[in-house]
Amino acid sequence: MEVKGKVHEVSPTQQVTDSLKKRELILEYVENPQYPEYLKFEAIQDRCALIDNVKIGDDVEVSFNLKGRPWTDKTGKKSYFNSLQLWKITVLAGAGAASTPEYAAPAADISSSSDDDDLPF
Repeated sequence: MEVKGKVHEVSPTQQVTDSLKKRELILEYVENPQYPEYLKFEAIQDRCALIDNVKIGDDVEVSFNLKGRPWTDKTGKKSYFNSLQLWKITVLAGAGAASTPEYAAPAADISSSSDDDDLPF
């Protein structure tokens, strides 16, 4: 999936656990100028470096994967969480405009096979 918008915030890299680091990018998405949306993207592991050259105010195009997972609390109540995991970012306009997009190497733990790429509709 892809979306274009203006960089609103860029967080520093956080070391979540010994083996997990992440970084967040907040994008102002203006489909309706009266009600702008603020989308939070996560960059995980080596993808954290993709945001190094991005500045607040840059117009960018973000390519991302939509991820979702269930979580059950101590009382047995199930909740669901979604995340937008950034894997490519291209600066379209701004101080950090680049002629080539920044890419991340694919994650090593991809669980789907190439046969799963076709959508059922």
